[in-house]
Amino acid sequence: MTGILIVTHAQLGATLIDTLEFILGKPQKDLISISIDIKQDPDNLRKKIKTGIKEVRSDNGVLILTDMFGGTPSNLSYSFLEEGQVEVISGVNLPILMKAVTARDKMPMDKLTSSLVEHGKRSISLASDILKGTKRS
Repeated sequence: MTGILIVTHAQLGATLIDTLEFILGKPQKDLISISIDIKQDPDNLRKKIKTGIKEVRSDNGVLILTDMFGGTPSNLSYSFLEEGQVEVISGVNLPILMKAVTARDKMPMDKLTSSLVEHGKRSISLASDILKGTKRS
């Protein structure tokens, strides 16, 4: 099973986990969040991420989900990239997290990450297009 670490501004990651566990009806193993306060020392923030990686690491590696590309959580997380062992996906949302926890024990890291990126893109919809039957791809 792939461990999952969510690294976000403020409490977004913790809230995503709370919501996910509410929907699934049970706590999830090897899933934690790290809240980033951009006013904190970057070295201390990197230590928090390193500790989080160790906490969720498994034989199938660690997937780090961050809130937005170019933000401090993402920029700090990129320094831990280790192809096939520690991967980072920016743009976490509830559908990506849901898919990640339900698929992480069914596929290797490379297939999981590509599947999650595609799923995340497909999970964004404009309601008026759906209601008119003209959903954009």
